[in-house]
Amino acid sequence: MPADTTAPVRPEKPSAAPPRRRTSTRALAVLGALLLLLAAVLLSLAVGSRSLPVSVVVDALRHDDGSTAASVVWDVRVPRTLAGIAAGAALGVAGALIQALTRNPLADPGLLGVNAGAATGVVLSLTVLGVTSLWASVWFAMAGAVVAGLLVYSLASGGRGGATPERLALGGAVIAAVFTGVGQTLMLLDAQALDQLRFWSVGSLARADSGTLTTITPFVVVGLLLALALVRPLNAMALGDDAARSLGAHLHRTRFLGLLAVTLLCGAATSAVGPLVFVGLAVPHMARMIVGADQRWTLPLSLLLAPALLLFADVLGRVAVRPDELDAGVVTAVVGAPVFIALVRHRRVVAS
Repeated sequence: MPADTTAPVRPEKPSAAPPRRRTSTRALAVLGALLLLLAAVLLSLAVGSRSLPVSVVVDALRHDDGSTAASVVWDVRVPRTLAGIAAGAALGVAGALIQALTRNPLADPGLLGVNAGAATGVVLSLTVLGVTSLWASVWFAMAGAVVAGLLVYSLASGGRGGATPERLALGGAVIAAVFTGVGQTLMLLDAQALDQLRFWSVGSLARADSGTLTTITPFVVVGLLLALALVRPLNAMALGDDAARSLGAHLHRTRFLGLLAVTLLCGAATSAVGPLVFVGLAVPHMARMIVGADQRWTLPLSLLLAPALLLFADVLGRVAVRPDELDAGVVTAVVGAPVFIALVRHRRVVAS
């Protein structure tokens, strides 16, 4: 019989990791993102239904002389800009955390059901308790986010293996569907609530004020500190659970603290500006394309790029349909849709 000349099929080797980027290059990328954020802040303070020269904005920031320009800057645009910075940073870091925890490059802050829980908390406060104050509704949104996060972790941690990435994603999808259904049902049964919530549900910075900012800031700060404290175990978990254990990472503790950070960040951002889309999905991909998959650089860069993107979207919404205004959530959705399509079509882009 003739010899079998068919070569044995060898398993494909995993693709090589991207070349290690130099620290100086990454530091320059972070500096560039910081400058981009500063430019977005300046535009947010200067551009609106009544645009102001940059020199007037700077003078108003330095000396509040009671003029109309100073009133516009301090009473309207400063709270709006600070809310954009806080919400954008929270969503950007939360998106990077979720993609690292679930090892799913197409995950976003809504995947774990936290956004749906926060939105349902706001709907319940309005329809059942008659709460109309934005400051008060923030607390109900945070409560809804916490309840959703606890339910997701309880579902995911049951059984053997604990809260694996797959169980976290599936549990989040289930809880998100339940909370979304409850919230939509309540809104359909209460026409007045539906009318009041329709702008918030799109996502907008227009209603943000100093009281709301004061309320969400502690949650955002704690969430960001938790996220930055998890960079080393998250890097270890990217190698797989077994490798992470051999490197000394505590998987269950890391996932619990990561989910807690996501809950605080998403709950605070959603309660203040509504359920914005695509910010937490697209920004972590941009960060990884620039600095690689090392969470020590991805998280800080996401923290800077996300608020810059959100503020630019808000500014574009102010000038696109003057004298009216487009909500920032509409602009991020329009811009984010083609980005999402590109991420799906080009797998190299979404590799984490």
